[in-house]
Amino acid sequence: MSFALDPKLAADTLLVGDFALSRLLLMNDARYDWLILVPRRAGLTEIVDLDRSERAELMEEIACCVSVMSGLDGVAKVNVGALGNIVRQLHVHVVARRVGDAAWPGPVWGAGAARAHGPDEAAAKVAEFRRALGVAMA
Repeated sequence: MSFALDPKLAADTLLVGDFALSRLLLMNDARYDWLILVPRRAGLTEIVDLDRSERAELMEEIACCVSVMSGLDGVAKVNVGALGNIVRQLHVHVVARRVGDAAWPGPVWGAGAARAHGPDEAAAKVAEFRRALGVAMA
């Protein structure tokens, strides 16, 4: 079995690129700076499904995203979560939170309707994160 991105993740995100382990996606919701890492391994649902070295690599990739997002203007906190209640495929959310954002201080899930990035905004955001995180085109 080979890696395939869950259709819901594919529909809700924009491709940024690939880290050594994970596909990096930008949630298509302009209300937040919101990245999603999806380890490119088939059949994973939990972080413990990765072997020890892959878990360490995933943590480094998460740390890289958190570091970049912490430096964005107005960011008060960066939330990291691997829920999987709707999309079972292992994926990790990294969300930059700003005081007064659309869901503050609650969770971003289920907080109103997403507002898709416009085409120019999407291209600029993807390029910004690709450059800042040094990810390769997928």
